[in-house]
Amino acid sequence: MKIVRMQTDEGIRYGGVEPDGIRIYDGTPFVAWQPTEVLVDFGKARLLAPVFPTKVVGVGSNYAMHVEEMGRQLPDSPTVFLKPSTAVVGPGRPIVLPALSQEVHHEAELVVVIGKVARKVAVEDASSVVLGYTAGNDVTARDLQREDGQFTRAKGFDSFCPLGPAIETEYDPLEDFSLECRVNGEIRQGTSINDMIFGVAELIAFVTSVMTLLPGDVIMTGTPSGVGPIRHGDLVEVTLEGVGTLSNPVVAE
Repeated sequence: MKIVRMQTDEGIRYGGVEPDGIRIYDGTPFVAWQPTEVLVDFGKARLLAPVFPTKVVGVGSNYAMHVEEMGRQLPDSPTVFLKPSTAVVGPGRPIVLPALSQEVHHEAELVVVIGKVARKVAVEDASSVVLGYTAGNDVTARDLQREDGQFTRAKGFDSFCPLGPAIETEYDPLEDFSLECRVNGEIRQGTSINDMIFGVAELIAFVTSVMTLLPGDVIMTGTPSGVGPIRHGDLVEVTLEGVGTLSNPVVAE
């Protein structure tokens, strides 16, 4: 099932994608989840980020070719960092280039959406805490990251975490799905999610050994090689096979 979150005249609602439109649901996918009789036409849907997490857990250096292009060593364990929830935006919303940076990069990623409270989850139990998967863009001010090595500043600006367009609940991260990023139609990044150094289950186990994840929290699983600059007027599209395409325009602050 594909789940979306949208703005309606009655407020923010969750919905399920059907062949003829989006079925509005009462409650959320995490509690009191019940379908209504309301069906919204695709052309009239105002999609938001499919979740608004309490925290976004990022993972660095999780594709070997990206580690190489960044001049780093392959990690022995996952490298994690946090992005603020205020960085999250949905499909169609602009990525705003901050005046503080002159070199902002796209980073296409597979994103795990947590479905229940998760603490010290074993690798073999990881799938039990997952609601589904979506696409994400771990936008990064690369010059600021090089300047002081602070991931939080470089990756924490408002609009630096586009998510969407939907959460796919019937998605198997062990399958050979493709992940791709295009800028103005040109392919910049392309890989199989099976090329990750640490898989989804390993990442969930590692992160929950440190912190409790709450329903709606997300883990961004790392980006493949091919990261590069985005500029005012660009259109960035992250396509995750089996989920859909997340599109965001780029504007200067």
